[in-house]
Amino acid sequence: MRTIRLGPSPLQVPVVAVGCMRLQRLESAAAERYVQTCLELGANFFDHADIYGGGRCEEVFAAAVHMGPAVRERIVLQSKCGIRRGMFDFSREHILEAVDGSLRRLRTDYLDVLLLHRPDALVEPGEVAEAFDRLEQAGKVRHFGVSNQNPMQIQLLRKCVKQPIVANQLQLSITNATMISSGINVNMENAAAVDRDGGVLDFCRLHDITIQPWSPFQYGFFSGAFLDNEKFPELNAKLAEVAQAHAVSKTTIAVAWLLRHPAQMQPIVGTMNLERLRDSVRAADVRLTREEWYAIYRAAGNVLP
Repeated sequence: MRTIRLGPSPLQVPVVAVGCMRLQRLESAAAERYVQTCLELGANFFDHADIYGGGRCEEVFAAAVHMGPAVRERIVLQSKCGIRRGMFDFSREHILEAVDGSLRRLRTDYLDVLLLHRPDALVEPGEVAEAFDRLEQAGKVRHFGVSNQNPMQIQLLRKCVKQPIVANQLQLSITNATMISSGINVNMENAAAVDRDGGVLDFCRLHDITIQPWSPFQYGFFSGAFLDNEKFPELNAKLAEVAQAHAVSKTTIAVAWLLRHPAQMQPIVGTMNLERLRDSVRAADVRLTREEWYAIYRAAGNVLP
């Protein structure tokens, strides 16, 4: 699969990443088949979090991939921490404990990337910095990033954290594109002009932070997929038209729409359906025209000034 550089790190990663949030739903044989299919497709970047399945997803993955030194060299592992029941926690102690738990469940000595999951209102940047330093010095984490954070939150961390922020995982899809729409509708008196993200798209581009869109097929907040959804007839008709022109599926075009953006994003695809996984990976070889990109954007109900 085509690769990109992850932020300012030396890591070359597939343009489509595999999200493992639902992996615990698969029986062992199906999980093994899924993971091996990912590797066959060149999708060797796996995104985890300590809360996915209460940690069970990491355990299922390690068993399915048959984790060992030879396998570990072939894959890129990313996990996230900071969400606890009823609260968020970026304390030094929790970060260190969470990473040790993920390493144990994943049967590995290190994470390629650790992301801080949801912003913690009580974050102490100095504690985060100390945790990152300890993890880096111990060889437990090689690169660091964030998830669902706006520019000022990242800047606050950077006040103390010396490691580069390589990625920011954000919800983004054709139907959830506020970070794009606010840029298009600058200086307009309409809802699309409201900047809900603090200019995070341009900020990440300016600072070489890779945006990892999560839920690329979802509308709302886990409201369901827009693909083949009767709520989005115009969008699905346009996706079908563009898909036919490229001889691929609508799934492929939905991912290709994200990849067409010059920010060089890395979508996180969390489907457990093997055919949709294959279709998602095919997006790496599809480049939409400017006309196609904007036509899809408008068909989702997004407005141009």
